[in-house]
Amino acid sequence: MTGHDVTLEWTGGPTETISVDEGQTVLEAAQRAGVRLPYDCRSGTCITCVGRLLEVEGGETKPEERESNRPPDAADAFAYRRSPEALTDGERADGYVLLCIATPRTDCRVEVGPRVRAAVGDSPWA
Repeated sequence: MTGHDVTLEWTGGPTETISVDEGQTVLEAAQRAGVRLPYDCRSGTCITCVGRLLEVEGGETKPEERESNRPPDAADAFAYRRSPEALTDGERADGYVLLCIATPRTDCRVEVGPRVRAAVGDSPWA
């Protein structure tokens, strides 16, 4: 079975790299590896599990991303099991990803933790 390595980085804290099997979500792989990530709904509607894509490993940064300091496009790095309802289009464009329903398409680094969650704000469904 193939998969991808996802490096989870807590702001000012530890870094953990987990192996995510094909078709598996980042949250499922983290739980299998004993890495604790926050989650609640597991359906992409509450943003508890939100992370922010920092880098696509081995990938080229697009010129427009370099010039604007924008993160890599999360749509290039992740597929979703269902639509990430809790994220706005702007949040998705800023690299935010819901780890409970996201399956990686490539090796990548993702910032996780309370700071990321606080930057997104409240779920539109709350």
